[in-house]
Amino acid sequence: MLKEFKEFIMTGNVVDFAVAVILAGAVGMVVNGFVADIIMPVVGQVSGGMDFAQMRYVLTPAVGVEGEAGYVAENAIRYGKWINSIINLLIVGFVLFLIVKAYNKAKGPQEEEEAGPSDVELLAEIRDLLKK
Repeated sequence: MLKEFKEFIMTGNVVDFAVAVILAGAVGMVVNGFVADIIMPVVGQVSGGMDFAQMRYVLTPAVGVEGEAGYVAENAIRYGKWINSIINLLIVGFVLFLIVKAYNKAKGPQEEEEAGPSDVELLAEIRDLLKK
């Protein structure tokens, strides 16, 4: 069982997948940092200095002073954080689109391989050879 596990781990697919996951995490941090630290302040400035994250509909206000006995926290629908999430999703999606587009352009045009015989043709040829 240990030998089978070693063979499984050492296959190229597992190693390639591990590298892809690590790179995806790093790219995700870069893109999220770009959105949070560069784009969102610009969006906030354009929208009049508004921070969407602070937008909420209070269902029941806080009672008492935080940290003291009898304190009841505010109960609110924080729709501003949801708006931020939607804006982040759109920006991250657009940035990833630009990254993939630039990658494909840098990779250059792909040459099409010559089309060989189809599976049906190969099977027919094998059938004919077996008949002989």
